[in-house]
Parts: sequence; structure tokens; C-alpha cells
Amino acid sequence: MKQLHRLTLLASACLSLGAMSAAQAAPKRVSKPVAAAAAPSREAELIQRLDQLSVEMAQLKAQLAELKQQAAKAATDDKAVVASPVVAPAPAVVAPPVTTVANGVDGGAANGAGAAGVEPATVLTGYGEINYNRYNKDASRNQADVRRVVLGMQHRVNEKTKIVTELEVEHSVSSADDVGEVAIEQAYAERQLNDRWALRAGLFLMPSGLLNENHEPTAYYGVERNFVETAIIPSTWREGGVQLVGNFDNGLTLQTGLSTSFDVSKWATDDAETAESPLGSVHQEMSQAHAKDPAVFAALNWRGLPGLQLGGSWFSGNGGQGQAAAAGNSLRVTLWDLHARYTLGGLDLSSVYARGTISGTAAFNTLNIGSGPDWYPIPKSFDGVYVQAAYKLWSSDDLSLSPFVRAERFNTRKSFADIGQGLTADAAATRQVYTLGANLNVGQGLVFKADIQRFKHDGDNNRLDLGLGWSF
Repeated sequence: MKQLHRLTLLASACLSLGAMSAAQAAPKRVSKPVAAAAAPSREAELIQRLDQLSVEMAQLKAQLAELKQQAAKAATDDKAVVASPVVAPAPAVVAPPVTTVANGVDGGAANGAGAAGVEPATVLTGYGEINYNRYNKDASRNQADVRRVVLGMQHRVNEKTKIVTELEVEHSVSSADDVGEVAIEQAYAERQLNDRWALRAGLFLMPSGLLNENHEPTAYYGVERNFVETAIIPSTWREGGVQLVGNFDNGLTLQTGLSTSFDVSKWATDDAETAESPLGSVHQEMSQAHAKDPAVFAALNWRGLPGLQLGGSWFSGNGGQGQAAAAGNSLRVTLWDLHARYTLGGLDLSSVYARGTISGTAAFNTLNIGSGPDWYPIPKSFDGVYVQAAYKLWSSDDLSLSPFVRAERFNTRKSFADIGQGLTADAAATRQVYTLGANLNVGQGLVFKADIQRFKHDGDNNRLDLGLGWSF
């Protein structure tokens, strides 16, 4: 702007000089002949000077025009700066990349990844179920119950390592006078070793059957979990140990490792719970677990065709763990299963067969003969099987209705070790249960359920079930 001011002053001076020169060049009345003779020479000089000033004036006008354009542009830029203030760039936030681990509880995509698709470092998960059971013949057994509420957290240490924990509360209230329970359902760390193998260590769900690792109420049909995967496979069965998980390109998944085992010395010979679920009554859940001898387990699942899963699992561990009450170390628990599931469009078919054995029970049962008015010896074998069919009959917006039917046969006391004539317990009758019901899903995270169950040989257990479940 100072340069523009100087040019303006210079232009004014030139104009004044031009005016003065023009005044001097104007013709005058000469009284003497000498002055008239000198006029032509002086006029020529003044004309030359005027021509020079004209050239300089043209140059000054051009410079003034250019300066005005620059000033106008600068004013426009100043307004733009005022309208859009400069914002300093935010510091870059480095987030761990998304890493998918098969058979883990990785909830990045399902539990709200960021707008850019980057998984948050810490993810909250959970599920819960509220059930109502109405018995046909004995209304005093009717009950409504917050069966369980589970809160979980996954924290990703980096792109290869995560920590998974789950806390479960059963039956709403847990105290010395209530039947409720607070338990750690999972607590393990997982390290992705490479694109194929991952290693887990801690307390984890055992890879058995179709339900044990996927037991959220939105993942199965019916208000209550099926009998085969609760009475024979004690859902939710978890052990502490190390587990190697491998995922292969042909659709095969292998899980194997070492873990804690059952403690058969906890067997209560006067408690009917032992008859309802033999292994459910002696699992340790890694609560000050006796761990003299580790157990070995393996599971294999194949998903090589769309919608098809074929698999099986095997577990074997010492059930005595050196405890005197278990009559030594001869008690060995073995549990295996075969399972299949096939989904095609709205059709969903599944089946599980599971079988368990406890060896060396003769000595234990002999020592505990007559230990109470109701004696429940340890069975030598127990098994069960179910087949199930479901079909997505109707859907609209985020709602879908899927009726299902399930038939089960199971026996928690199929055989007993021989301890002498008149002393060996008789095998129990195989129980048959038929369930007919429907799931009404609201999106993928909420489900309303209803079913009726009919027991072929025990009509007192016939009932209507209603349920509400969720998972996230």
C-alpha cells in the first residue's frame, strides 16, 4: 500500500509539471523582435518534455491499475480467511488394525467399529435371558427367573494380542441365603501367531458340541438349552489351560490343548443334581481347582461347504486328582461328541450325539454304599442325542419368525460298574423329550421365545416355556 501511495504522489507531481510546462509553452505577445526570434527553439523543447511526461504518465497508470487489482484480490482473500478460520490439524491417533481370529469372541465388526472401519481397542459384549416355566400338573413349580446376565470385555493389546473376560450373574441375586451365583465365565489371553495359528491361555470355554462355545440365547432355538448339551455336555463348560487354534484354507478348524479336569471327589452321593448332570456336578470352573494331572482335549470342525458344519470333540482327564475322597487316581473322565449343522436359505438342521464315561468308579461306589437314604453312585457311562429342524417362516423389516421342532433321547445313568450282586445300581431309563416352539428375532440381538415340552416317560415335567434373550 505504501508503494501505491508513492506512485500516486509521483503521478500528481508529473501532472502538475505538465500543466506548468503547457502554460509556459502558450503563445505570448512580444514587444521586442529579439524575443520573437527565440520562440520556435523554446517551444520545440517544451513539446519534447511533454511527450516524455506523457510516456511516464502512461506507465504510471498501468502500474496503478495493476496495484488496484492486487489490492482487490488481497481484500477478497482476507474475507475468506475470516469466514473460514484456520484449524490446526489434530494429532494423529494410531489405532490397532482389525484382526479376525476364528473361534474367538472378537466383536469388532459386530460391536461398533469406527467410521473408518478401525476396531476400537476395547469392546464391551454381553448377553442375558429371562425365562418363565409353567408346569402342566404342578403349579407350585411354576417360576419366573432372570436365568443369567453376562457382561464381557475384550481388550486388544495390539493387532496380534487380545484379552477376553466375561462375568456371569445367575438368578438375579447371589448371597449366602440365595441360590444365585456370580462366576467368571471366561478369562483368557490370545496371541495370533501367524495367519493360521493362534494360542490361548487362561480360562476358556471347551470346544464341545454346537452349543458350549456359542450359548447366547440368540444362537439357539428354544427357551431352555437342550438337554444333551446341558446334562451330558455340561454347558457352559470351561477349563483353565492352554489351547492352540488352527484355521486351514480347506475350511478345517483344529483346537487342541491341555487343561484342568473334573474333580470326582466332589461327588455328592445324596444329591439328586449328580443324577441330572454327572459332569455338571463335579466341574471345577478353575475355582481353586485341583490340578495334579492335566487333561488333553481336541476338537475338529469342517466348514468346507456353504452352510455346512461337521465336527467332533474329545476330552480325557484324571478325575481323582490325587484326592483321598476319590479313592486314588484311577477315576478317568472321557467325553466325546459328534455334531452336524446344515443351513440352506430359511432351513436350519442340526444334530449332536455325546457320550461320557468315568472309569474306576467301582472302588468309589463301594466305599460310599449306603451313605444316605437316597444314594446316587457315580455312573460308568452316560450319553444323549438330539435332532432338530427349524425354518424361517416369515420375515418383515427387522423381524423374523422361525418355528422349530426338536427330539431328544438322553440317559445320565446309562450303566454302572459292577460292585457285586445286589449292590450294583440299576441303569436308569432313557428319557425322551419333544420340544415344539418358535423364535421371534428382532434384528440379530434380541429374541422372544416360546415352546412346549413333552416328556415321554415323565409327564410331570411337561410344561410351557416363555423367554426373552439378548446379546451384543
